[in-house]
Amino acid sequence: MVAAPGLIVPPQLAHVCAATSPYIALFVDPWLLPSCPEPIRLDAGEVRRLLAALGAVDSDGPGSRVDLAAGYTALRAVAGRPTPLDPRVAHAVHVCTRRDPDLPLASLAGEVGLSAPRLRTLVRRDVGIALTRLRRWGRLRTAVATLPGGTAALAAATAGFADQAHFTRTARDFIGRTPASLRRLGA
Repeated sequence: MVAAPGLIVPPQLAHVCAATSPYIALFVDPWLLPSCPEPIRLDAGEVRRLLAALGAVDSDGPGSRVDLAAGYTALRAVAGRPTPLDPRVAHAVHVCTRRDPDLPLASLAGEVGLSAPRLRTLVRRDVGIALTRLRRWGRLRTAVATLPGGTAALAAATAGFADQAHFTRTARDFIGRTPASLRRLGA
């Protein structure tokens, strides 16, 4: 068990949060931080600086307005800068997570001048995550962003999930929460 006032947990590392008091979880795209196979412990001062940068804590607990750009800058001060991505990989990551998670792999590979197998290999090497998981992450981001304005079924459909159950399984797999629990938190 790893215990610290704060932790940076690398992507795809199986873990359980056993916090007994309120906590803030930030899900940072793995290519935005340096690769690290083990959790990075944050001391109390680093946690305070990160929370202050985020503007995430007020007298009643987590605030409703956070400054993610300032939080990311503070996080990089602790974790360091990431290795720049190959521009072809950066394009593929952007397409899969932001622009069009459903773009056929052959089309995406063609956009960057690579074969589909080579693109998969480069993404796995540079990002540390399979392209298929990045596509699921892109859909999840879209769905979670849609939740505050509608139902989980609408969020699932908007993001391109086959159904609400698929959205729920993906949310539980990636962030350990269900869409219903995120709605209660005001995602």
